[in-house]
Amino acid sequence: MSSSGIAESAVASLAAGERQRFLDRHPRCAELAARARHALFGGVPMHWMSDWSTPLPLFVERAQGARFVDVDGHEYIDFCLGDTGSMFGHSPAPIAQALREQAGNGLTSMLPGEDAVVCGELLAERFGLPYWQVTTTATDANRFVLRWARAITGRKVILLFDGCYHGTVDEAMVRGRDGRTVHRPGLIGQARNLTQHSRVVPFNDLAALEAALAPGDVAALLCEPALTNIGMVLPEPGFLAAVRELTRRAGTLLILDETHTISTGPGGCTRAWSLEPDFLTLGKPVAGGVPCAVYGCSAAMAQAMQLARQHASEQGHGHGHSGMGTTLSANALAMHCMRASLERVMTPAAYAHMLAMAARLAAGLRALLARHALPWSVNELGARCEFQFCATPPQNGAEAEAAFHDSLQQALHLYLINRGILITPFHNMTLCCPDTSAADVDRLLAVLDEALSALLAIPGARAG
Repeated sequence: MSSSGIAESAVASLAAGERQRFLDRHPRCAELAARARHALFGGVPMHWMSDWSTPLPLFVERAQGARFVDVDGHEYIDFCLGDTGSMFGHSPAPIAQALREQAGNGLTSMLPGEDAVVCGELLAERFGLPYWQVTTTATDANRFVLRWARAITGRKVILLFDGCYHGTVDEAMVRGRDGRTVHRPGLIGQARNLTQHSRVVPFNDLAALEAALAPGDVAALLCEPALTNIGMVLPEPGFLAAVRELTRRAGTLLILDETHTISTGPGGCTRAWSLEPDFLTLGKPVAGGVPCAVYGCSAAMAQAMQLARQHASEQGHGHGHSGMGTTLSANALAMHCMRASLERVMTPAAYAHMLAMAARLAAGLRALLARHALPWSVNELGARCEFQFCATPPQNGAEAEAAFHDSLQQALHLYLINRGILITPFHNMTLCCPDTSAADVDRLLAVLDEALSALLAIPGARAG
């Protein structure tokens, strides 16, 4: 009997039938998958694209708004939305227009244009931090900010919350185990010991945070305002305010990664919750799905960054060797799309609709779980919500991970996919975009209701 309250035998029975249903309905996907195995490692352009619940990759033909169509002609309501990359829908009209406008005017030149100035002004107004830089991915933004933090403080250690998500930043590839910091399971090709300069504490644990800061060697705390990738974990009342107080007292910089938590509102949790970071990073949706990310800083940090550059120059390092920046960073195409996104896509009106749809979905999920007498919980963060296989919402990454039931999750996801619904893989998270309708939300709830009914009808499904 799983802690989810569902017997593994019932999960296996449901999954077997759904796998065959998928194969029967997707001959074109099967054909492409066979071809891809000869040209792409693992049959996909990024290896994790084969980690979905489907028995072979689901190949997409086109996407628009809250929907996409696969190569077999099946339409899907998309609640995954590129795991936030398309949080405002696939190919929003202003982004499509911006792409057309810039297509004939140069894609990259390693020089700024007016769009860059406007984007900086819009970001400062939106998030309350006065100075900004542009990168290609949030991983880059986080990496570069960690370099600045170490240069400013003269310290090497980076502090993180267990279960955090910060892209593929090396320092974040660690977990907490029995009070120790260890390498993240599954990490490939790691040459150096990350635990020498990375330290992990549980989310929502102020005593552990204070103890980790006590040695006085922590350059920065890199964190999400709420955990989003280990399963959603929300901060307890007063936790983030105490985090800010403790980091300031310790001389440690606070970096907020809003790449996922931008679902909260136009200014992310930083504005919604009146947070005061030294640095803020944001990627994925900021340019409407075109690769682009940003990081912002306070006036004090900007001054400290300039002093760090001067010091490096005085040490004979010269220019262009900061370890930050890639040639395609802040390219003209990305900047034009980011301007369109900030001005016409990531609007208060868009958020008002998204948050209303997510609230409708969360309420529906709670009613559905109660109707089926399942001991699961539902968490919300703006346009994002998630159901988790535990009776009460988890308070830290370890609790969220303990609630995982991978086979059950995959069976439910595949059931949804086979009936035209996609949610985020690896956990049960959903996003609502400006094109998500009340009918779309109700359809997800109805299909999940069918899935749970089918699962619980299997003999022994609730057996202890």
